[in-house]
Amino acid sequence: MIGKMASANLERWKLVLTDWITANIAFVFFNILRFLDQRGPASSIDAVLQYLTQTKICFEQIIFPIILLAIYWFSGFYNNPFGKSRFGEFLNTAIISAINTIILHLALLTNDQMNDISENLIQIVIIFFIFFSLTFLGRLIVINTQIRHFKKREWMYSAVIIGNSIKARALAKKMIDSKVVISHSIEGYFKIPGETDSGNAAYDLDQIFEFCHEKKIDQIILAPQKTDEETILNLVYKLFPIGIPIKLTPDTLNFMTSSIKLKDIYGYPLVDLTHSSMSESEKNIKRCFDVLLSGLTLFILSPLYLILAMWVKKDSKGPVFYRQERIGLKENPFNIIKFRTMSVDAEKEGPQLSSDDDPRVTKSGKIMRKYRLDELPQFWNVLKGEMSLVGPRPEREYFIKKIIRKAPFYTLLYQTRPGITSWGMVQYGYASDIDEMIERSKYDLLYISNMSILVDLKIMLYTILTILEGKGK
Repeated sequence: MIGKMASANLERWKLVLTDWITANIAFVFFNILRFLDQRGPASSIDAVLQYLTQTKICFEQIIFPIILLAIYWFSGFYNNPFGKSRFGEFLNTAIISAINTIILHLALLTNDQMNDISENLIQIVIIFFIFFSLTFLGRLIVINTQIRHFKKREWMYSAVIIGNSIKARALAKKMIDSKVVISHSIEGYFKIPGETDSGNAAYDLDQIFEFCHEKKIDQIILAPQKTDEETILNLVYKLFPIGIPIKLTPDTLNFMTSSIKLKDIYGYPLVDLTHSSMSESEKNIKRCFDVLLSGLTLFILSPLYLILAMWVKKDSKGPVFYRQERIGLKENPFNIIKFRTMSVDAEKEGPQLSSDDDPRVTKSGKIMRKYRLDELPQFWNVLKGEMSLVGPRPEREYFIKKIIRKAPFYTLLYQTRPGITSWGMVQYGYASDIDEMIERSKYDLLYISNMSILVDLKIMLYTILTILEGKGK
């Protein structure tokens, strides 16, 4: 960002520290309320202090604020430290405070229940008010400080414009002149080959990687003359590897933006094509679920891994595991791991897709593919963060380039981590040529438009049924 701007990590830690301080203060008030409910309002200050310094209470004072911070993290509050809406965080804080109140009441006050239900309800309301008011007050101080920096133009998003036509220059001027709270500083323009140039100074598009990393650019804004999907998605495909949010105006790509959310509440209205529509809390829960389940699977099924490894080794010559480069989140390459199901020289004539009754598949490979046992090592990819349990199927760059030529929308699949299983695999299955890969990817695009924890669970259940029925291949 431009100006005397703190880094995103520093602002994130400010929010974490603020929440930790307010959680501790709130918990002290909670314990005072807890003591007064037990001993009565006539208790002396010394008695209250003696209660607060008990070993059990001190231990709770350390542990519970940390638990509350974990819940705040799950809510997605720390994911994006900038551009927060005060009203949005009011609602977020209210919901999380209600959850915290229930947890504290069940964990610490169940044995102190009063006979009068109305008094219990009053107690719950007071606890909620303590945690909500203190937490929101702390957050409001940090958010208002950020907004003040943005309003004074001390902080601005640094951006580049992809396009150097009159239209692109007009968009840039409109953004700069806009009276929004969060503004942009345009650091450079990049020519799009084949477009009519405005005549103003601009960089060649092949210089953008070096420029963005050298200048620490925050956002890439698309402003092509042609607004057809093929033009824009081909640009997105080229720009995804930079790892910077790619944005465009909401009216530029109506078909693809119908389910993509506006991210900058206080900024110029731009749609982010590099992030899925999944909420921040769901993203955190999804990743946590990925780590827990993949870790448990690797541990519990370790004897099966050993048996399968011995079977592969005995059945044919060659390594047990098969590693192959695939393209993942934001076009980052990674090595996918599988149990080897084909002969070692299966692709001596170049990359090939498998098919039914493929002669390259080994005897053990046929059975493992049928029940998808060959994909079990991919849980290691999930644990490392290269894949998710559910997500679009990762492909090789060789085939991706062929797919993009026919179906530019495939670019949008890079918004999320690829998965061991996917909606495309459940509904369509394996593909034996490029056209079938395109058809399957349409299901994965539909998945990205409707991503949620519930959808992931449904896909996982369907996958388990497919495995049990032996319909893997």
